[in-house]
Amino acid sequence: MTGTLATGGLRLLAPLALGLLVLAGWQAACTAWDVPVYLVPAPSVIAQTLWDQGPALLGALAVTLKITLLAFACAVLIGTAFAFLLVQHRVVEASLLPYAILLQVTPVVAIAPLIIIWVKSPTPALVVCATLVALFPIISNTVLGLRSVNPGLLNLFRLNRATRWQTLLRLRIPSALPYFFGGLRISSGLALIGAVVAEFVAGTGGSATGLAYQILQAGYQLDIPLMFAALLLIALAGIALYTTMALLTRWALHGWHDSEVGA
Repeated sequence: MTGTLATGGLRLLAPLALGLLVLAGWQAACTAWDVPVYLVPAPSVIAQTLWDQGPALLGALAVTLKITLLAFACAVLIGTAFAFLLVQHRVVEASLLPYAILLQVTPVVAIAPLIIIWVKSPTPALVVCATLVALFPIISNTVLGLRSVNPGLLNLFRLNRATRWQTLLRLRIPSALPYFFGGLRISSGLALIGAVVAEFVAGTGGSATGLAYQILQAGYQLDIPLMFAALLLIALAGIALYTTMALLTRWALHGWHDSEVGA
C-alpha cells in the first residue's frame, strides 16, 4: 500500500516539478532578455491575461467543451455499435472497414466546410466534424479487442456449448475492455482537437463562440498573451479529459486485468 502511494505521489509530483522548472526558466529568460510581449509573453503576463479575461475565456472554454463532450459521446456510441457490427462476420468487416479508414484519413478541414453548409445549425455541424475525428480509435480498438480472445478460452466455451450471446457477454466483451478504454483515451483528445479545428474552419462570431475563435481574434489583433492563455486552457482541458479516461480505466480494470493489477 505504501509503495502504491509513493508511486502515485511520484507520478503527480514529478511532472509538476518539471513544469514549475520550465515556467521558472521561461520567466527568467523573458525577463533577462527583455523579450517583447508580442513575440513570447512571460508566464506572469499570461497569468495576468487569464485573470483579466477570465470570464470571456471560461465562457469560450465551456462552449468548446460542450462540443467536445457531445462529439465524444457520439463517437463512443457510434464507434462501439459499428465495431460490434464489424465483428459479426469477416465479409461484413471487409466490406465496411475501408469506409471507416476513409473517414480517418480524410482531413476534417477538407470536409468541414461541406458539413457546415449541409448542417444549418452551427453547434450540430461542429459536433459532426469533431465526431468524425474521434470515431476511428473507438472502432479500431474495439474491433481489435473483440478479436483478441484467448483461443483456449474460446474452445472451452465451444466445448461447453455456450451460445454466441453468452460468448459475447462473458468472453469477448471482457477481453475487449482494455482495448476499448485505450480507444477512449485517444478519442477524448481527438474530440477536443476536432472541436477546435471545426471552430477554426467555421470561424463564426457571436456570444456562443469557443476558444478557437478567441485564438483567431487574438491573432488578428496581435494579442499574443490572449492567444497563449486560450492555448493553455485547451491544453489543460485535454489533460483533464485524458486523466478522466485514465481514472475510468483504472476503476473498471483494477483488480482483475493484468494492465492495472498492482499499478
